[in-house]
Amino acid sequence: MRIRADLVKKHLKSVIIMCGVLIASFIISSLMQNVFNCGEQVTNIFMFAVFLVSFLTKGYIYGILTAFIGVLAVNYAFTFPYFDFSFSAAENIFSAVVMIVLSLMTSALTVKLTKWKTVKAESEKERMRANLLRAVSHDLRTPLTTIYGSSSAILDNYEILTDEQKRKMVTGIKEDSEWLIRMVENLLSVTRIDSGKVKIIKTPTVLEELVDSVLCKFKKRYPNRQVDIDIPEEMVVIPMDAILIEQVIVNILENAVQHAVGMTKLCFKVFVLDEKAIFEISDDGCGIEKERLDKIFTGYYNSEEQPSQTEKRNAGIGLSVCATIIKAHGGTITAQNSKSGGSVFRFSLDTEANSPNEQQ
Repeated sequence: MRIRADLVKKHLKSVIIMCGVLIASFIISSLMQNVFNCGEQVTNIFMFAVFLVSFLTKGYIYGILTAFIGVLAVNYAFTFPYFDFSFSAAENIFSAVVMIVLSLMTSALTVKLTKWKTVKAESEKERMRANLLRAVSHDLRTPLTTIYGSSSAILDNYEILTDEQKRKMVTGIKEDSEWLIRMVENLLSVTRIDSGKVKIIKTPTVLEELVDSVLCKFKKRYPNRQVDIDIPEEMVVIPMDAILIEQVIVNILENAVQHAVGMTKLCFKVFVLDEKAIFEISDDGCGIEKERLDKIFTGYYNSEEQPSQTEKRNAGIGLSVCATIIKAHGGTITAQNSKSGGSVFRFSLDTEANSPNEQQ
C-alpha cells in the first residue's frame, strides 16, 4: 500500500508540474502575441515548456504528452486560422516533430542522469561499508587478542600467578568485554537505522530525566571523570527515541575521555534556541586534527591515522552512529575546535513545540 501511495504521489507531482508549465506557457504566449506583438516566439516558448517538463519529471510520458499538448495549443490558439486545427502547413508539422524529438532527448538524458546518480550513491554506500568493515575489523582484533591472551595466561599459569596479577588480568578482560559490547551496540544501532526497516519512534522526553540517565550510565563506565552540567531551569520536553539519544551523548562523552589528550574539564550543556534544543559537549583537550574534522562522522580513517595494535580505539564508529541517529531524528550534528582549546560537539533536536506531528 505504501509503495502504491508513493507512486500515486510521484505521478500527481508530475501532473501538477506539467499542468503548471503548460498554463504558464499559454499565458506567456498570449501576452507575447496579443500585447507585445511577438507571436513568432510562441513556438519557442512551448519548446522550452517541453524541455522543462521532460527535465523535471521522470520517464518519457509527461514530456511527450507536453509536446502533443503544446503542438495542439500552438496550432489551435496561436496559428492562423485561429481556434481551428490545421496541420496542412509544413511549419506546423515541423514544430510537432521538433517538440517530440526534444522531449525524447531530454527525457533520455534525465533518465540517464537519474541512473548515474543512483549508481554513484550505491557505489558510495559500498565504499563506506568497506571502510566501516576495515575499521571494525581493526578495532575488534585488539581487545579480542587481549582477552584471549589474558584468559590463556590465567588458565596456563593459575597456580604461579599472584592474586594481584589475576585481578589485573581479569579487570582487563572485563574492560575489553565492556568495550566490545558498546561497539556491538553501536553497530546494531547504525545498521538498524540504515536498513530503513525500522523507523525512529519519538516519544516526549523530559530533558532533565534524559540527562540523569546519561550521567548514570557514564558514571558507571568512568566513575572518576567529572562532567559539568548546564541545562535550562525550566522544564524542556523533546520528542525523541530516548535510548538512541542517550547513546549519542554517551558516545560523544566517551570519545572525549578516550581521545581528548590533556583534558581537565568536560562540559555538557543544553539550551533552547528558536524552538530547537541544542546539545553541546565540549572539552579542553588537544582538539581534533583539521584533516579529520570533515570526515569525523563517517567512521573512516586512513591507515596512517590508525594507532598501534595495542591501543584501543573506536575508529570513529561511535561518532558515525551519532550522525546516523541524529539524522534519523531530523536534526544536525557538527564538530569543531574551540578557540580556547579543545573540541566542541553540537547537535540539535526539535522541541515539542516545533516537532512535526508525524513520526520520523
